[in-house]
Amino acid sequence: MNRRLLQFLQAENITQAQLADTLSVARGSVSHILAGRNRPGYDFLESLLLHYPSLNLDWLMTGRGKMYRGEDSKEGAEDAQLNLFTPLQSPVEARRIEKITVFYTDSSFQDFIAKE
Repeated sequence: MNRRLLQFLQAENITQAQLADTLSVARGSVSHILAGRNRPGYDFLESLLLHYPSLNLDWLMTGRGKMYRGEDSKEGAEDAQLNLFTPLQSPVEARRIEKITVFYTDSSFQDFIAKE
């Protein structure tokens, strides 16, 4: 579940600290959940669903279904469900940098796209 929660944070483009502040829980609680040291309790899950009603709890808990409920799922949610640990399929020689994303401390980001 901790990997799916991390995928959700990435899909929503929010940090662990922002999630903790939104849910009114200690920042360490979110950190411990994401690290797999603790499991989220009922209050955490209830607050998560109250603040993010489109989140599919079945997906979060079991991995079944899509990240978001309903047909009008958030753009890119399906991409966020990809396994983060899929090995590269192409040989190293064929790889090249396409895009670099820089994340700033004010939660903004900037993409740098390689020129052909």
